[in-house]
Amino acid sequence: MNGNQGGAAPLNSLGLRKSSAHTRVVVAMSGGVDSSVAAALLKEEGYDVIGVTMQLYDHGAAVHRAGSCCAGQDIRDARLVAARLDIPHYVLDYEERFKAKIIDPFAQSYAMGETPIPCVSCNSDIKFADLFEMAQDLGADVLATGHYVSSRADESGQRALYRAADMTRDQSYFLFATTRRQLAKLRFPLGDLPKTEVRALARRFGLLVADKADSQDICFVPEGKYADMIERLSPGAAAPGDIVHLDGRVLGRHGGVIHYTIGQRRGLGLGGAGEPLYVVKLDAAAGRVVVGPRAALATRVAYLRDVNWIGPGDMEDRAKEGFDLFVRVRSTRPPAPGALYLREDECFVEFVHDEDGVSPGQACVFYESDQPQARVLGGGFIHSTVSACAAPALSAGT
Repeated sequence: MNGNQGGAAPLNSLGLRKSSAHTRVVVAMSGGVDSSVAAALLKEEGYDVIGVTMQLYDHGAAVHRAGSCCAGQDIRDARLVAARLDIPHYVLDYEERFKAKIIDPFAQSYAMGETPIPCVSCNSDIKFADLFEMAQDLGADVLATGHYVSSRADESGQRALYRAADMTRDQSYFLFATTRRQLAKLRFPLGDLPKTEVRALARRFGLLVADKADSQDICFVPEGKYADMIERLSPGAAAPGDIVHLDGRVLGRHGGVIHYTIGQRRGLGLGGAGEPLYVVKLDAAAGRVVVGPRAALATRVAYLRDVNWIGPGDMEDRAKEGFDLFVRVRSTRPPAPGALYLREDECFVEFVHDEDGVSPGQACVFYESDQPQARVLGGGFIHSTVSACAAPALSAGT
């Protein structure tokens, strides 16, 4: 008997009707403090925990620099943490997959004048795909990570994704591409904890990574030298061209569009222009960097590709007439009010308040509200934008 008079077993802390001892959890261990504490918490609760670390790249100096992950010292740290917790630990060589799925597309996107965010693709195409399958091969009931997000059952009984309780650590922007199928098997033990408590737990568990620095967003770029890596992977990406004002005037020359980002002001080499100028567009096909006044950065509409919906109901039905929600176009910005539309197979967001520096390649993530622990509704990648100066009111049906 299970203590409830022959009825269904009670839910454990992971939402499964099994005892902790009979619930196998594979934990993605990067070698950092967050995933290490996630493994330690699950082990303490009596779960059958297996640690798995992915070796994703090896760029020499990158494996030793602070802020890297999934290589060199980080793999050694993960192995030592697993030994401390007395759990099995496996290292998976995913270097070829990572290069094909993440690094090469990142370089190609940058060469096209976009500002890609490879962390989204790493989560959706490597951690929650290849590693997901490996977890199933190991007989795991769920896959757990150290991300600062939460998942729990919604009104329909399906697992849904929610922002972290600590908004300063919230990583939901990078997880919008997670599918409903993946969410059913994913767990995030740290979603309701502040970082200070996570480090305190690491010390209580006696983990050597308790004070280890956090990893950087783009872990595979040695010393943050994007241009060097991109030109190596995409020869010719740094071809020089003109710096052109919005009014058509040629103001100078540049050493490659890969050296610029939307919204950039410093380093343009346009002294004496008479007004502060910002990068407002990167025309990689023509080899042009387009600049203009700050007002030209204001964006009213963003068109999206590869849209993923994990909110309640059906996106198509809700977005035909416009669906009010909150959106983030940068991981460093709070969610802002907007409306989602789907018309003639085009998906786009209209912002209530103009957004500055919206760049193709970035993510536009949908939320139910702008509050902590708000539900994540999905999102997509920005492929083009409409300036506030030129945008009609799309809500009027134009």
